[in-house]
Formats: sequence, structure tokens, C-alpha cells
Amino acid sequence: MPGKEGGKAKPLKKAKSNKGELDDDDIAFKEKQKADAAKLKALKEQAAGKGFGAGMKKSGKK
Repeated sequence: MPGKEGGKAKPLKKAKSNKGELDDDDIAFKEKQKADAAKLKALKEQAAGKGFGAGMKKSGKK
């Protein structure tokens, strides 16, 4: 069997997209994601502070 001729050929690499160009939809989507993440973080902090999520405590009595 000859050296490198056999086997699967590697796929060609894609050209890198230009990340500097954002249209209005992309900008609005990123802003919405940031706002949602901030709301989620605030809700998590609020839930941790008030004791939510502890669940029902079982007494162990029957």
C-alpha cells in the first residue's frame, strides 16, 4: 500500500467569517441575551437570599 494515498481525505477549511460586521438584528439579539442573563442572575440571587429551593423538610416521624 503506498504511503499517504489511502484513507479518507481531509475536508477543506471554511473561510473565516468577518465578526466585525453586525446588522441591527444581531445587535438587538445580543442586547436581549444580555438583558435575559441579567434578569436570570438577579432571580438566582433573590432565590438564594430568601431560602427558596430548600424543599420540604421531613421530620422522620411516622
